[in-house]
Amino acid sequence: MAVYDLEEQEQIAQIRAWWERYGNLVVTVLLAAALAFAGWAGWRRYHAGNAAEAGALYAELQLVIAAGNAQQAREIAARLTGSYGGTIQAQLGALSSAEVQFQKNDLDGARAQLEWAATKGSDVELRELARLRLATVLLQQGAVDEALARLQPVPTGVWRARFEDLRGDALAAQGKGDEARAAWQAALDALDVADTDAAPLRGMIRAKLESLEG
Repeated sequence: MAVYDLEEQEQIAQIRAWWERYGNLVVTVLLAAALAFAGWAGWRRYHAGNAAEAGALYAELQLVIAAGNAQQAREIAARLTGSYGGTIQAQLGALSSAEVQFQKNDLDGARAQLEWAATKGSDVELRELARLRLATVLLQQGAVDEALARLQPVPTGVWRARFEDLRGDALAAQGKGDEARAAWQAALDALDVADTDAAPLRGMIRAKLESLEG
């Protein structure tokens, strides 16, 4: 038993010496880990709260849009982009508000919303949609060069046909018939012939090409 007690005391002494040497470091590491975990948990709570608040504002925006109130829609969209700019609701809100402004012929208001959605929105696909709609507004305002600039680069995938179609419109407005024809043909080539939903766009583009021949 005495031997056991002696060995135990030696182990305790070794542990005490190790702790005196490394104890502060261990405490520091554990404290840093605890703070990191608390920060991560706080970050999650913060973003979950942000998303919930943004969702509530977006729901309010939809009600305002349904009522046809363009000014309130613009104000709520501004709150979304100003306070919750990193959320998908802010980008969707800017797009929705821009549509209302466009319908009310407030092209400057629509342009401002689309500028934000196209450059600062969090979702890549929605940025492409905003860029396409922004070019449409610019073309409506007669800013053809700016519209063409916004349409570059032409994206691949599902957006290509619509971008090329609008490029053709802008080039035709500049009197560049050959370039417009090439853009519209590129739009046709990008459309999936098996996609029945694309039939109206395909027919419209073909009509534009025929108008150049006439």
